[in-house]
Amino acid sequence: MSGTIDVVRGAVHVPALVARTYFSGVDAVAVLIDGAVLRILPIHHAAAGGCLLKQRNAAGDRVAAAFDVFESRGLGNWEAFALPARWSAEDAALLVEIPEALIT
Repeated sequence: MSGTIDVVRGAVHVPALVARTYFSGVDAVAVLIDGAVLRILPIHHAAAGGCLLKQRNAAGDRVAAAFDVFESRGLGNWEAFALPARWSAEDAALLVEIPEALIT
């Protein structure tokens, strides 16, 4: 299965279906930018840190605030909607391609 996510000024918005599929029972995620790939990894133990994966609404949409990650790459004001996301079993992460033109 694949899905989409939104990125709004340093916050990753995850629709309910994607959250249930890949982050069920997860309260925190690690948000990383590696080259032109945004990686969202589930963190299964809260003591390990990460960004809280907060519930946004009654539908079950979730959001993770990772302002520092995006700001460090010059993407603090970036807004993008319906970005294709795919699960990588090899990386144990949800992967999203970032347009090369935005990577500094």
